[in-house]
Amino acid sequence: MNVILVPSKPGSSTSSCLTHRHLLLIGLVGGILLPMLIGILTYKIESLIERHGGSPTRLMAFKSELSKQRAAIESAKAASSAHLNALALKLGQLQAQTLRLNALGGRLTRMAGLDAREFNFEQDVAQGGPEVTHTSGTPNVGLNLDRLAKDITAAQARLQALETLLLDRRLTDAVTPTGWPTEGGFISSGFGMRSDPFTGQSAFHEGVDIASRLGSPIHAMADGVVSFVGEKPNYGKTVEITHGSGVITRYAHTLSLLAKVGDKVQRGDPIALVGSSGRSTGPHLHVEVLKDGRAVNPAGYLRLAAR
Repeated sequence: MNVILVPSKPGSSTSSCLTHRHLLLIGLVGGILLPMLIGILTYKIESLIERHGGSPTRLMAFKSELSKQRAAIESAKAASSAHLNALALKLGQLQAQTLRLNALGGRLTRMAGLDAREFNFEQDVAQGGPEVTHTSGTPNVGLNLDRLAKDITAAQARLQALETLLLDRRLTDAVTPTGWPTEGGFISSGFGMRSDPFTGQSAFHEGVDIASRLGSPIHAMADGVVSFVGEKPNYGKTVEITHGSGVITRYAHTLSLLAKVGDKVQRGDPIALVGSSGRSTGPHLHVEVLKDGRAVNPAGYLRLAAR
């Protein structure tokens, strides 16, 4: 092979001939030594990159790990926000239950006649004691709130049961004959065996006679419903009040009747006037208390008024 070299100056040229040995040497350099040199340079460059910042593969791995961590942080933030919202909701429910509990406690205090200063549900209860530091770990707020909610619910159920009991007791007290049915007066004849005022023979007296001023008011001894108003043989003008639980009070020998059948009366309401109608020797009130249809001694109910 001839190679002609043309210089920049005209008029001169150089001719050279390349033998097969020269071509073989050029091919050896271009095909083996040059790739080896490029490979060595590439290795050195990758080593430098790895030494100062990691390989491209590791950099991609780092980027992927950072993305995962960022996603985990966002997920933790969302979970924390949801947890705080749940705690706020639970706290609101506890506050509402506490308000109901305080209101119920206040009603019970008034119903039971307790000292409002001692049982003041509008103020926190007094507490105290030395400070003790515990290092057992972070408390579980959610678990503590759940336990407190259960305690409040149980306390509310107990107070409601107590309120029902007090209401039943007040209702029972209201419908239990109690008190003195006339203004003044005295017992002129008791319950049980006595001498009949008309015949002088022994007879059973099913009530109590209270001698009182003619025309003075007669008051109901308990809450109830007027079940009879009118004349009864021997009793004269009579009023009967049904109080429930099989209890009836009877007021006889009256002068005039103020109540009507079906009237709802409360303890102390006027129902008639003291008289001497029927089989009577003078102005007085004949009082009977019947339990399940049988006459019982009214003196026990009359004594309750003096307590």
